[in-house]
Parts: sequence; structure tokens; C-alpha cells
Amino acid sequence: MPLKTIPPLSRRTLLRALGSGAVLGGLAGCGVPAAYVRPGDRAAADLSSTEQRLNWANWPLYIDADDERPSRRPTLEAFEKRTGISVEYVEEINDNDEFFGKISPALVNRQPTGRDLIVVSDWMSARFVRLGWVQEMDRARQPNVTRYLDPQLRSPSFDPGRKCTVPWQSGITGIAYNRRRAGREIRQVSDLWASDLKGRVTLLSGLDEAFALLMQGNGVDITRWTADDFHTVCDQVEKQVKGGQIRRFTGNDYIKDLSSGDVLACQAYSGDVIQLQADDPDIEFVVPEEGAELWAESLMIPNLARHKANAERLIDHYYDPEVAAELAAWVNYVCPVPAARDVLASAKDEESAALAEHPLIFPDGEMRARLAIARDIDSDERVEFSRRWNRIAGL
Repeated sequence: MPLKTIPPLSRRTLLRALGSGAVLGGLAGCGVPAAYVRPGDRAAADLSSTEQRLNWANWPLYIDADDERPSRRPTLEAFEKRTGISVEYVEEINDNDEFFGKISPALVNRQPTGRDLIVVSDWMSARFVRLGWVQEMDRARQPNVTRYLDPQLRSPSFDPGRKCTVPWQSGITGIAYNRRRAGREIRQVSDLWASDLKGRVTLLSGLDEAFALLMQGNGVDITRWTADDFHTVCDQVEKQVKGGQIRRFTGNDYIKDLSSGDVLACQAYSGDVIQLQADDPDIEFVVPEEGAELWAESLMIPNLARHKANAERLIDHYYDPEVAAELAAWVNYVCPVPAARDVLASAKDEESAALAEHPLIFPDGEMRARLAIARDIDSDERVEFSRRWNRIAGL
């Protein structure tokens, strides 16, 4: 199964400035009572039994495709054939905040979005959950999710027990570097500040993408970090910016900088580095000794979705280990279904079988011990923290 093409936009996209993103972020706060939707007002009449269809919004290049006919999606077609449910699959999500702004008017006004299933990053999922804009799922329709969901992803702070969200794919924010060009190993977050890397280091520009790993470098437990921990990181990064250590802050364009050699080390996402390694084996991905952030992008059923049961069945389809293995072999992110590893290991072609041993798709126990899911930035913190971080990052 071939590796996919690197998308032009990161799926863990930056929180851009304090314009519309901040206004919408404020909408997510508890201080705007009109925005919150009570549990009893979230469901619409479910037409799943009479309308065998559903609408699914996802990111570009985030599902398997046929080698010869890229418009075909084998795992999705298999679901349609098995269930008779037709899926309108739209690659319309390019940025978390942009998509939030696109569908929030309907949700805040208690209107259907026209979508039965959406996928956003967990820090954005937290916003939807706090607002009451997504529905609790019926696990009776999801035996695969109940059985196979990665234990490490089962209960994030924003959605205990994953009642409203189910990971689509997962990943790690760590450090990528070119070992040959750097001339040495990088093993700690503090290595980014070494004098021999001056001017050839990049950090991620998005607050939600960058802060956790930097806190871990300070020994912080990111599952319960504090405002003081955040400001300590900002002080450190400001110092490195003023000293010329940091070349710039990036979105997914760190890929180009690392490939060209303009940058020797950077914050990076595990799935991207797998792609880069296919072309340049000198590029390595590091889960620092102090730890790294484990994150997910999750499936959710928005309020007033008209085909909720169909959406729940589709989610469970992707938690069948056979299906999850096929998807993992194409997208190359951390698979949220560990049982898919055995499926890939038994594959007849060597390339697929080798993926079963790839630690950035199926992390081993030693790596998992150094991974943690950061608590999200709550609505009371976001405006202040975004303002300070964006000023540092030049956003």
C-alpha cells in the first residue's frame, strides 16, 4: 500500500490571530449562555431507518484511495456495499477555526449543519463538547469502538469516556531533525536551544500545537498544567527569539525547511515525518526523553444531524481491525486501533507488513510511557494565552 502525498496544509493548523478566531473562541465560553445547547435540545428525528445515507466532512487526503483511481476510497466503498448506506464524503476541512466559523452560525441558532459526521482536532473538539454542540453516541451500535479503541485515548479531560467523540486518527508532536546535517543526536527539548543549531530551529506557530511539548521539556505534567507553566514557556521562547535561536514559526511548511536543510531541527508531527523519511532516511523523529504530546483528530456527530445511527455505524466500521489496518497503511498516523497491528503484520506484501513494526504508527510500550494527552486550554484562558503566544510567534 503506497504512502500518501503530503498535504499542503497541516491538519493541526494554527490558531491564527485574535480576529474571528478569538471572537468565536469567546463564543465557546461559559460566559455566553445563548451558545450552550442543553442535552435535551441536541437531537433531531433520526431518519436513518428510512434514508440510507449520511454526509461526512473530513480533511483532504485523510482516507485511503485507490492507486489507479484516486477518487475511489476502498474502505468507504466497502461500508456502502455492506450496509447499503450511501456516504456523501466531502473534503471541506482545511483549518479548525475556519470550519468552526463555517458551521457555528447554524449550531448557535439551533439549526442543522447539513452534516452527520465531522472530524476536527481534539482541542477544537473540546470547544464543541463544552458548548453542547455534539451528540452523545450510542455505544450499542459501536461494539468495535468499545472493544478496540486505544486505551490511552479513551478518556481525555474534555470528554471523559469519549461519550461524544471517537478518534479518527492520532499522532505525536515531537522533534524532527536531520541527523547527518546536525552531526549528532537530539534527544531532549532543551537540545533545540543548543548553540550549534542557532538560527536553524523552527517551532510550530499554533498555540494549541506548540505549547505542550515545550512544557514537557520543563518536566511539566501536561495533563494538569497551570497558567504559570504556560508563561514560563513563553518567557523561554521569547528569550530564544531575541537571541536568534529560532529561525521562524511555521505551520506545516516546516516540511520544506527540513527537507532543504535550511532547518536542522523543528517541532513536527509524527505522520509528516514518516512521509519525509521515505525520501530522506537521515531525517529522524524523536519522542524526547521528557515526553511528547499524544493527540487525536476525532469524529463527532453535530447537533440535529438527521442520520445519527448511520453515522454511528460508519464510525464502528472504521474500528474493525481489518479496516483500521487498511486505513493506517495509507494515512500513516498513529492508529487508534492497536489490534490493527496484527492484521498488518500478517499482510502478504512486505511493505504493509513492515508498517506493523513502525513505532510512529503503533508505538511500543516504552514510547507510550513518554506520551501524554495535554489538558485543553479552557475558554477563560484562551484569549489571554492566544494574545501572548501570537505576539511571540508574530501572528
